[in-house]
Amino acid sequence: MKTTTITLKNSHVENDTQHMTSLEIAELTGKNHFDIMRAIRKMEPAWEKVCQCKFALTSRTIVQPNGGTREVPCYSLTKTECLYIATKFNDEARAKLVLRWQELELQEQKHHAQLCLPEPKKILALADEIIGEGLRMLNEEAEDTLTATQVAKTFNMSVYDFNAILSDMGIQYRRGGRWNISDDLAGRDLVRLRTYISYSLKGIKKERTYMTWTVQGLHYLNSKLGYPNF
Repeated sequence: MKTTTITLKNSHVENDTQHMTSLEIAELTGKNHFDIMRAIRKMEPAWEKVCQCKFALTSRTIVQPNGGTREVPCYSLTKTECLYIATKFNDEARAKLVLRWQELELQEQKHHAQLCLPEPKKILALADEIIGEGLRMLNEEAEDTLTATQVAKTFNMSVYDFNAILSDMGIQYRRGGRWNISDDLAGRDLVRLRTYISYSLKGIKKERTYMTWTVQGLHYLNSKLGYPNF
């Protein structure tokens, strides 16, 4: 009898269990489908005795050379059932069947992984949330201090005027792109450095360090500037 040929893409899932037809097994192993069916029927009684169930008998539509079709009876087997039948195969045929099942399971895992992935917008939103929380934790240091802008507001000044006045008074000086407390005031816990961390759209990390004022520093400024801010 001529071997029936179909492609292996017909492996399917029934009730969350992947199946392979005897037609596919025949093509994969290079065996005659008639011989595969005969071997399955011969081995079915022992399987039924142990598992209390028979192999699933079904059919597949085969396209004929003349353009017509015909129904071909075949078995639809689970992986365990296939491997049971394969005990009658030679080593090469068994190896082909095992590797095919491994391939099918990997495909199924990728399919489920894709189904479980949220939409791109949700992924980005989740990433933003995670990154945002991480940045918030990184930027928590010195949260008990006030920025120059915040302090300037307590004196009803712009931050530009505020920094200029403190510079003229010798309280602070600018170096390295940021304001620094004067050397004679250092070590009095009037100011603390705060590092702000952010990321660009390309994922490049950016760090900016700037000086902030403590409550003690605010009292000091209040005494020097003469403007009550409490």
